[in-house]
Order: sequence, then C-alpha cells, then structure tokens
Amino acid sequence: MNRTSHAVDRLLSIMARLRGPDGCPWDREQTLATLRPYVLEETYEVLEAIDAGDPQAHREELGDLLLQIVFQARLAEEEGLFDFAGVADAISEKLLSRHPHVFGPGARSADARPDPDAPEIADADGVLRQWAALKKKENQAKGRGKSVLEGVPRELPALARAERLTEKASRVGFDWPDASGARAKVAEELGELDEAIASGDRARMEDELGDLLFAAANLARKLSIPPEEALRGTLRKFVSRFEYVEEALARRGVPHGGATLEEMDRLWDEAKAVSRQRSGTS
Repeated sequence: MNRTSHAVDRLLSIMARLRGPDGCPWDREQTLATLRPYVLEETYEVLEAIDAGDPQAHREELGDLLLQIVFQARLAEEEGLFDFAGVADAISEKLLSRHPHVFGPGARSADARPDPDAPEIADADGVLRQWAALKKKENQAKGRGKSVLEGVPRELPALARAERLTEKASRVGFDWPDASGARAKVAEELGELDEAIASGDRARMEDELGDLLFAAANLARKLSIPPEEALRGTLRKFVSRFEYVEEALARRGVPHGGATLEEMDRLWDEAKAVSRQRSGTS
C-alpha cells in the first residue's frame, strides 16, 4: 500500500470510529444539515490560507475541508446511499469523460490515450467549450441539462455567481468579443442607476444597482480578473487604511466618533500614500 492509500484509509477508519457506538458524542449527533455551515467555513479558510501564502496553513485547511467530504460520505454510507469510494470514482469518471482530448472517448483509466486522428483542442477556451458540450450531453441523458446555466450553485456569493453565470453563457457564444463591450455596458448601467436615483424610486434603484454590479462582474470576467478576489483585495485595502485612520486619531487623543470628515479624509490620504510606498499600488 502506498503512502497516499494508507493516509486515505487511515482517515476513513478514524471517521468510522468517531461515528461508531464507542465514538464521539458530537460526531455521532451530526447530520448533513448540521454539517452544512462547516463546508462553507472550511472552504473560506482554504482561500485565506492561499491568500496568506502559507503552505503549512494551506495543507491544514485542505485537511479540514477533506474532513467535511469524508464526514458527509460516511453519513451517506450509513444510510446506504453511497460511500467515499463512490465519491472518488464519480469524479474520476467525470474527469475521464470530460477530457477526451487527453484520455480518448470512453476511457476507463488514466493510462488511456486519445485517438491520434481526433480533432485537437488548441487552447483552454476550446477545452471549456468541449467541457460545456459534454456536460450538457451527460445531463440530457439524465433528464437534466435544459439550460447551460445549470450547475451554478445558488449558494455562491452573488458576485462569484454572476461571474460563473456569464462564463457559462459565454461558452455557447453569448458574449462580447472583447472587454470593450462589457465596459460600455457598465457605463450604460451606471447611467440607468443615475436615472433611478433621480426618480427616488427605491425598487427601481435596487434593480438598477443589481444590473450595475452584474455588469461589473461580467467586465471583470472579460478582463480575466475574478471579481470576488478583486473585491476582497479592495476590502483588505479599506480595512488597512481605516485602521490607520483610527490609530492616528487615537494618537492625537481624538475620542471615538469625535473626528470631522475633513480630518478623516486627510488621514485617509496619508494611509493611501503609505500603502502606495509599500506596495506600489493605488
């Protein structure tokens, strides 16, 4: 048994023991519903570890996320639905079938090779278009797949979901040829938001603001910049600069909430200057 197989078997046996009669009371009480929040939490912690550039933290957080997969698979196994091996086999089958340009059509193992006479996939965009076509075909065989947009989770953060929806639509040609069209749409939606604000109609303002955010997410996709990550970067800048303002006010003895907007604006500009010197960004 190789190291990877041993490690996986060890983890599965630990999970089985935790759920067993002599296991942990907390683990034995869990259900798919109670585990639901932890999947999101552990996913975000993996993202934080990636952002931090800390390999040890990244490894540990991936382990925590893997635990959630193993835990859910164990619950399903106890219900006679599927087990961890079934989960691994399912994704393996999907990877083989969705990469005929690597493994060949109908491949059953990673050693398979494609037909040398088959059309080549020239680039990543071609791979995505093929993936979308194959997925739609598979879903139709299962009685699903009426829309290319299926499969984008409603639980995704709205900005990330907007990016994924527009990316899915682009695979069937519903897209601007370059970023200029998406940029023009942002300007159009901003103008419509201005009109809605002038009207004072709250429902219209909310609708147009949503359209503007959606257009901005689509522009980010066209620029190959994940909008969720772009916004996270801006949030980090905001927190850092605002904390600079707070610390500067505290050093001056200004009570909490006692500074004028002009004072805070000046300190904000100082914070921007400091961050530019440190990172060379705006």
